[in-house]
Amino acid sequence: MDTLILALGWVGIFSPVALGAVGSAIGCSVAGQAACGAMLDVESGYGKFIGLSAMPSSQVIYGIVIMFSLNTIGVSVNSAPGLFGIGLLTGIALLYSAVYQGQAVAAAINSAKNKPEIFGLSVAPAAIVEGFAVFAFVFALVLGQQIVA
Repeated sequence: MDTLILALGWVGIFSPVALGAVGSAIGCSVAGQAACGAMLDVESGYGKFIGLSAMPSSQVIYGIVIMFSLNTIGVSVNSAPGLFGIGLLTGIALLYSAVYQGQAVAAAINSAKNKPEIFGLSVAPAAIVEGFAVFAFVFALVLGQQIVA
């Protein structure tokens, strides 16, 4: 039983990176596909579409920082449940925020290709979604410091 508890602790430590990477890959793919489509319709300004399509990649960076932070605690029978809960739930939050941020970026790209003057405003929904990833990131760091090894 202790082995299972310890294994779940390790799953919790790695979950923010793994799930954040999955979400970032999906989000960047969705946004990148929109950027490729937009490049067929416009004559210039490709760089802003490509740059914007990388926006969902930030969630995997948050996951890496959380993983390193949780890894400093040490996995024991006492710490494993907290590591598992914080890591897994934060990873799920990062996954979803990256996927939905990719969709928001795709919408921004599609809007801006037809009406370039709204590019800045069209990015606002994607930035708001980023805020939720930041909330999960900060709360994971704060709560992780409460886990006793």
